[in-house]
Amino acid sequence: MESKTAVSCLGALAQESRLAIFRLLVETGPAGLCVGDIASRLKLAPATLSFHLKELSHAGLVQSRQEGRFIYYAPDFEAMNALIGYLSDNCCGGQPCAVSCAPDVTSAPKRKPSKPLAKH
Repeated sequence: MESKTAVSCLGALAQESRLAIFRLLVETGPAGLCVGDIASRLKLAPATLSFHLKELSHAGLVQSRQEGRFIYYAPDFEAMNALIGYLSDNCCGGQPCAVSCAPDVTSAPKRKPSKPLAKH
């Protein structure tokens, strides 16, 4: 993936509603959801949803298909995986990632436990 494409994808996801739409579609899987279902699940107005789906489409993160009078959107898993690959390309100094690449919590400075949150 070229950095210009990565910037476009990240820019499209850098908005709360678009991120929610994309995550919902990823959870749903390759079959996707019709526009009406997306709108009702995320409580988005049709014009707002249309704008956000257009942005995700232009970034190449979602694909649409028409079935009868319904339009379905599904995530482009190839594009998503390419973005993840681009972001993690040099992870762990170019070595294959493993659990051992995670920060060593035993050597991290000890933090004082915070106060528990009040229950409502």
